[in-house]
Amino acid sequence: MPEDTTARHKEYWRRNIRYVGMLLAVWFLVSFGFGILLVEPLNSVNLPGTAYPLGFWFAQQGAIYVFVVLIFVYVKLMNGLDQEFGVSEEDGA
Repeated sequence: MPEDTTARHKEYWRRNIRYVGMLLAVWFLVSFGFGILLVEPLNSVNLPGTAYPLGFWFAQQGAIYVFVVLIFVYVKLMNGLDQEFGVSEEDGA
């Protein structure tokens, strides 16, 4: 495999792993941090228009919503990375 191709493969995967790491850190912060560690301080605030404490909401639903949003963010990031490196599915590869 040519040296240039190997370097491009390594850069592609390095950036992919960096994206995954950042998104997992956000998910960890929301699910473990907000849903478990910070639940008491967050429970002093209610969701606007409801009687639900914010900490309870993060533990029960918020982390799931954030996870779904992170999936779409990952797809968007990876589509951009694929376009940049010329391995996009739209390129007919």
